[in-house]
Amino acid sequence: MAKKAATKKKAAAPKKASSGTSKFMAPLSVSEELAAIVGKKSMPRTEVTKQLWAYIKKHDLQDPKNKRNINPDEKLAKVLGKKTINMFEMTKLVSKHLS
Repeated sequence: MAKKAATKKKAAAPKKASSGTSKFMAPLSVSEELAAIVGKKSMPRTEVTKQLWAYIKKHDLQDPKNKRNINPDEKLAKVLGKKTINMFEMTKLVSKHLS
């Protein structure tokens, strides 16, 4: 009768948050123009994006024909600097207001 070798499993080490994740969750300073929209002076980048979309939807700023385009009102135009932008451009333009 052959004896089976006992195999030992190593205990898995707890996972650490990757450096990329913590970068998005770190609170950032928000410019005056952006704070007028999102309402705070310091918040994570993810929360800024969430608040921006809430503002865009609340004020019906998406183009009705092409939902990818945003037609900013006077307040949002101070942040974005354009009349109409594509939603993919928004992150790049908002980054200038975060530090």
